[in-house]
Amino acid sequence: MSSKKIGVGVIGTGMAAKPHALALNDLKDIIDVKGIYSRNNERRDAFAKNYNFKTLNSIKEISENNEIEMVILITPPNQRLELVKEFSKAGKNILMEKPIERSTKQAEEIVNICEKNNVMLGIVLQHRFRESSIKLKKLIEENAFGSIYSVQVNIPWWRDQSYYDEPGRGTYERDGGGVLISQAIHTLDLMLSIIGQVEEVQAIAKTTSFHKMESEDFVAAGLKFKNGAVGSLMASTTSYPGYPESIILNCEKASVKLESGTLKINWQNNKVEEFGEASGTGGSADPMAFPYDWHKSLIRDFTLSINSNQLSFVSGREALKVHELIDALISSSKNGKRIKV
Repeated sequence: MSSKKIGVGVIGTGMAAKPHALALNDLKDIIDVKGIYSRNNERRDAFAKNYNFKTLNSIKEISENNEIEMVILITPPNQRLELVKEFSKAGKNILMEKPIERSTKQAEEIVNICEKNNVMLGIVLQHRFRESSIKLKKLIEENAFGSIYSVQVNIPWWRDQSYYDEPGRGTYERDGGGVLISQAIHTLDLMLSIIGQVEEVQAIAKTTSFHKMESEDFVAAGLKFKNGAVGSLMASTTSYPGYPESIILNCEKASVKLESGTLKINWQNNKVEEFGEASGTGGSADPMAFPYDWHKSLIRDFTLSINSNQLSFVSGREALKVHELIDALISSSKNGKRIKV
């Protein structure tokens, strides 16, 4: 495998850009950041100065720069399609913040464009890269717990009204929805990667009196998995002051709780094991209150996948699964019916 550095261009300097910048500065052994671009020149310049990056002046400058093999898109979902078209046509591999787009149909279009132009597409769903997540996935693959009988997914996060007062936030036009596609998507993707696909859902999604916003801030649902397990889901941004998200698996040989960065296993022989360490999750009023290590691991994985010409851990095609689940949950709530995923 080649060990040459990958030239990277970064587009976007909003709230989600900080962990990317910190990670990129830690990955100088494999990455050469060629510059950062934002439509807001003042914010671009301040961000570049803060993280010691060069600045780029236009999208065209990025697409025409042969030294840039990879771009990182940190823009709102509604600003990505045209960027993906231009960069993929120019042969740039694309790493993009979640979600892929605002709906599954639009997300599929982006995935298809990248596949047609033979460039890699990765999605930033960094919860898969936590030490505790990797450990749990390995144990399940080894069938250490036996069959999984039931699943409890709880995402009791908090956002105050000022968060939704930002223009476009929580709207269908910019974000594609509310708590599911903007916050819970991380835990739902992790759930699918660990347990497998959901077969059916029955859900209720509402906007509570806590927030003035267009889309949902609370969702509750029943889940039926393809492996035969049943489950429950609660996701909200109405749980003050915000608590760690968790996935609980009730299995044949043990009960398992994955909470933020920690994994606790209660074996039925009364043995207890714990892995990982407690960390911030972004579940409180500060959405960015979490370490950047997971971003670092994800960006490293995507960069090495370019050098090895192999799919990254969270490819665009892989990330479509969580989009399909979110669409089914919203459809179930709108129609008041059980929906197949």
